[in-house]
Amino acid sequence: MQEVMTSADAGDSLRARAARLILTARFQKVVIGLIILNAIALGLETSASITAQWGWLLHALDTTLLVVFSAEVALRIYAFRGRFFRDPWGLFDLVVVAIAWVPASGPLSVLRALRVLRVLRLISAVPSMRLVVEAMLAALPGMGSIVLLMGLLFYVFAVMATKLYGAILPERFGTLGSALYTLFQMMTLESWSEANVRPILEVQPLAWMFFVPFILIATFVVLNLFIGVIVDSIQTLRAQRESADVAATQAAADAVRSEAHADSQVLLAEIRALRAEMAELRATRR
Repeated sequence: MQEVMTSADAGDSLRARAARLILTARFQKVVIGLIILNAIALGLETSASITAQWGWLLHALDTTLLVVFSAEVALRIYAFRGRFFRDPWGLFDLVVVAIAWVPASGPLSVLRALRVLRVLRLISAVPSMRLVVEAMLAALPGMGSIVLLMGLLFYVFAVMATKLYGAILPERFGTLGSALYTLFQMMTLESWSEANVRPILEVQPLAWMFFVPFILIATFVVLNLFIGVIVDSIQTLRAQRESADVAATQAAADAVRSEAHADSQVLLAEIRALRAEMAELRATRR
């Protein structure tokens, strides 16, 4: 029984050491450096001349980094056990690394192209980038109303543009689908004037009264609403994390104070007992 308890305690000690190693800043910096090195190597593989001369080295480096990343994920699973699989970022790292082990031949060989996704592990490794992604995901429900508003805006303007300018510029506004695509292009401000508006202005000089309000509403109002929702989500997540850190710090401080208070009570009790014993001794001598 003692041997079983000793082995269990040794396993817990090893897991605790592995967890402390993984959470150190030096370990995280090494992982980030390896991810950046992997990204550079994958980029160099796109060059035919570099691949022809140094392909063997790039392949060896890719294989070595894959083994290192696999060992790192395995170490995290060993250290955190069930907590690793409850962490979405941990599952993301596991899937990305597992895809890279897909054989280069066979029905799943197309997944080998997805090994570049290992570069995305940089998101899970850098806390600030992870915060931005989490904020974007948290902002998705709030974006629903904005997406509906933009869809309604596009539909109304596309129907109007088809009826007003379909005969003048049929390749741009001849159908509802082409009008929607053209308006989307105009929203991005890509050749919106020269390619779309000026040919219509030559026929209808007042057409600017239709296109300028659309640009102002779609580009400078609706898109800024998206940015506002994401920024608000980032601030909310940051505030939640700061409050959680403050609460954790306060809880730790309360635990320390309660422990110190308990120790002081024990010490006071021992002092009282000692005084009582000394008083009994004095009484006995008398």
